[in-house]
Amino acid sequence: MRILLVEDDRTAARGVVFYLQQSRMVVDIADCGAEALELAKLYDYDAVVMDLNLPDMEGFEVITRLRAARIEAPVLMLSAISRTQAKVRALSVGADDYVAKPFEAEELTARLQAMVRRSKGFSQPRIQLGALSLDLGAKEVAVQGRAVHLTGKEYAILELLLMRRGSVLSKENFLDHLYGGMDEPDSKIIDVFVCKLRKKLQQAGAENVIGTVWGRGYIIRDAMPPAFRAAAAEAQLTAV
Repeated sequence: MRILLVEDDRTAARGVVFYLQQSRMVVDIADCGAEALELAKLYDYDAVVMDLNLPDMEGFEVITRLRAARIEAPVLMLSAISRTQAKVRALSVGADDYVAKPFEAEELTARLQAMVRRSKGFSQPRIQLGALSLDLGAKEVAVQGRAVHLTGKEYAILELLLMRRGSVLSKENFLDHLYGGMDEPDSKIIDVFVCKLRKKLQQAGAENVIGTVWGRGYIIRDAMPPAFRAAAAEAQLTAV
């Protein structure tokens, strides 16, 4: 998951980034509302964590502008204000959750994961695809109940594909979510990760899970749109 954290307090921001990175999330930081709006328009974030009190505008205003720009990434607001009125206002302008400071790291991470999961249409933390299952909370993958040991990057690729079933994801999509624009390697590294991931899944008994759409990227096979199924029949879709 790629998260945008909007927080002007550097000490607080470092703490939140540490918590989220422990859960294998890539985190970008904005220290004001204007920067947050610019980044949110440039990148495809899975969620935004928004502080209420920012130096240039309130978090309420940032959320209002995000929604006006049709940016639909779910927003979790953080604030030292625990009054009901603040929570109601946050939700009314488009926030999806509200957490009062101080908070427990485990609660913040769990709320964020649940919020992202619901935004992608999953009510349960476990995603099932035939014999393959992925536990979003525990960050574990299993095939027919047996654990499959993946590296952090392999897990992130599979999670992103499953969370966006039905969509073709380009190598650039994977680079953005795996590296967040920082020290990105050559895009060919994604082919290497996918190849290794496919082999591990196949050895575990889950074959042909990930399809390649030539010139575009990768897709989960059970969610292929009709056009791609037709392409597969013409040998334009294959698994490497």
